Amino acid sequence: MIRLYLDEDVHEDIAMALRLRGHDVKTTKEAGNRGLSDIEQLKYATKKDRVIISFNIADFNKLHSEFMKNGMKHSGIILSKQLPVGIIVKALLRLFYNIDSEKIKNNIIWLSDWVR
Repeated sequence: MIRLYLDEDVHEDIAMALRLRGHDVKTTKEAGNRGLSDIEQLKYATKKDRVIISFNIADFNKLHSEFMKNGMKHSGIILSKQLPVGIIVKALLRLFYNIDSEKIKNNIIWLSDWVR
């Protein structure tokens, strides 16, 4: 099962909706990580073996490239533009039921590929 970590810019209603469906989700607020840099958020998610989701496409895409270039590992990054909560939840559920956490490790997943 994919364990998710919501970046600071991702609405907390997404966490609630996914939890109601039995998924393990932690928010930046719950982790006490508000205000941390993007790299600190990614390192936290990796340390806790969680896939981070963010709307901050440019910065996390760059971080992923830097991690790969420097031989560093992460638990996975899901990137999306801001969409209505319901659309994001449905796309995440599709993704969760079709990909396991091992396939996400050290990769970027584009949530737009899972929106119908």
